[in-house]
Amino acid sequence: MPATKTIGTGRTGGRDATTGVIAGRYALSVGNPGTQPPTGWRWTPLAEVANLESGHTPSRRVHEYWDGDVPWIGIRDATSNHGRTLMDTEQHVTQLGLDNSSARLLPENTVCLSRTASVGYVVVMGRPMATSQDFVNWVCGPELDHSFLKYVLVSETEALWRFASGTTHQTIYYPEAKAFHVCLPPLPEQRAIASVLGALDDKIDLNRRMCQKLEEMARALFKSWFVDFDPVRAKMEGRDPGLPKEIADLFPSRLVDSELGPIPEGWSAESLDDVADFLNGLALQKYPPQAEFATLPVLKIAQLKRGDTSGADRCSAEVPAPYRVVDGDVIFSWSGSLEVALWTGGVAALNQHLFKVTSDRFPRWCVYQWVCQHLPEFRQIAADKATTMGHIQRRHLSAARVAVPPDAVRRSADSILGPMTDRLLAARSESRNLVALRDTLLPKLISGEVRVPASLGIVVGIKS
Repeated sequence: MPATKTIGTGRTGGRDATTGVIAGRYALSVGNPGTQPPTGWRWTPLAEVANLESGHTPSRRVHEYWDGDVPWIGIRDATSNHGRTLMDTEQHVTQLGLDNSSARLLPENTVCLSRTASVGYVVVMGRPMATSQDFVNWVCGPELDHSFLKYVLVSETEALWRFASGTTHQTIYYPEAKAFHVCLPPLPEQRAIASVLGALDDKIDLNRRMCQKLEEMARALFKSWFVDFDPVRAKMEGRDPGLPKEIADLFPSRLVDSELGPIPEGWSAESLDDVADFLNGLALQKYPPQAEFATLPVLKIAQLKRGDTSGADRCSAEVPAPYRVVDGDVIFSWSGSLEVALWTGGVAALNQHLFKVTSDRFPRWCVYQWVCQHLPEFRQIAADKATTMGHIQRRHLSAARVAVPPDAVRRSADSILGPMTDRLLAARSESRNLVALRDTLLPKLISGEVRVPASLGIVVGIKS
């Protein structure tokens, strides 16, 4: 890794800071908003406590500038890691690329804010990195905790859009960035605030990584037993299946032909819509919300991809019971963006273009994995359709075959994959609650409405 360049006054170029004022919501403003800060806090020009740095993109026409060992943050790194610390990036540049462009290698803990097109995404450098010109970057000085600044920027997403302008792409221009003011508590209190929020984020991230690992393990075991038939093939080749004897004995020692292809002897090949029920959602505009009655969030493809219903449309809670979605349901979007997920975003109403997949014969992990098994095939079918919104039809569910094991094999797998799936769902549900708690605390802590004793790091009071 090349040595980090010395950070001086920063390099941004362009016009001077604007003299106008655009107030934020909590602790960030373009210019000094003149509002009374909490006791002991002060409005401070961000440029007085951090160096503002620009980014750049080395020429993509020069191959030697790319695929080096210098992490280079692009927009996709920020949009997929908002609020996190980056240890690596999708793309890398070389020292030659840095030397022949305006890109700079910035130090660990630099706070990066996307300023154009996708405005308002925040990441922190976990090691020295460079960024594209789509970011404004702050190298924090001794009076500013980098994690506190990160949380200020994360809390001000709505204000950051107001700080932006432009006709084709919304952009936060450098005159506005140079005029940023932040409402700063003393450094120990900054660190205490960041510690409280960071503890929540650390647990959320730990759960995320654990769920990712559980997903990988479950998928690998399912593929080995129910798709590749590894225990059967091992027996056929005279190898040890690598399983406890009581489990290995459940698998036969040969494959037989079927309409799916070779499957273990004693197993059957069935269609996907025979092993599970696919309930299509409703056109929920027929169930409009009414102010005097309870409502439900509408689960659409966007909510399925994001994993929660924040900002979702609402409908009447009088939708028929089968069309209610609860945590643990298997949801499959069959139109547009084809996705399948174990839902953990809370109670919602099932919109059209989504299937709720259930079975009275097989556990949910089995149904979920079977749909996942055919998802690449379904996506290809949808992509091949000459329409603006690709989709699959029910006949494709009938044509998709799965290998159904005897009950003894299924029960053995259930003893492993059932608890694994339950643990994954519990971790995701816990994270949803932690995110709600963090998002409630974040503006209160950043604005000083809730104070944290610097010596304790514990929330103790609410400002009247």
